[in-house]
Amino acid sequence: MPSLDIVSEINLEEVRNATENCNRELSTRFDFRGVEASFEWKKPNISVKAAESFQLRQMTDILRAQLMKRQIDAKAMKIGEPSFSGKTVNQTVSFQEGIEQPVAKKLVKLIKDSKLKVQAAIQGDKLRITGKKRDDLQAVMKLVRDADLEQSFQFENFKD
Repeated sequence: MPSLDIVSEINLEEVRNATENCNRELSTRFDFRGVEASFEWKKPNISVKAAESFQLRQMTDILRAQLMKRQIDAKAMKIGEPSFSGKTVNQTVSFQEGIEQPVAKKLVKLIKDSKLKVQAAIQGDKLRITGKKRDDLQAVMKLVRDADLEQSFQFENFKD
């Protein structure tokens, strides 16, 4: 019986590489010359520091673009509230991994409402989908990709 797992994981090594690329880009940008601004990798989070709050927004856009280049979905990014300390503004960017219980229940309900002939089971922080036909599993994959659940999902262990 064909099955697949729906998970929400990110490659932290690629996130670290994107952080380093962001720092390189900051050093070449004209609008950040002479400004105290940096990205700091604190596994599994990124600390963003800038002189002004509008620069923080620019820096998160730079980070988002670098993550996209490395095939990391920006939906996995959770941006914290800016905090002011002295002359700098700090912000923490964290990454969401694993499917939380409420989101998993929404996914199961979405799959059941689609009337596809598959079974969905929550197994910890992932979702196991089983069905008789491979086409049904591919329809579930399309359904999950098209749903707007504010989280990135990957599909693994696709077995016939």
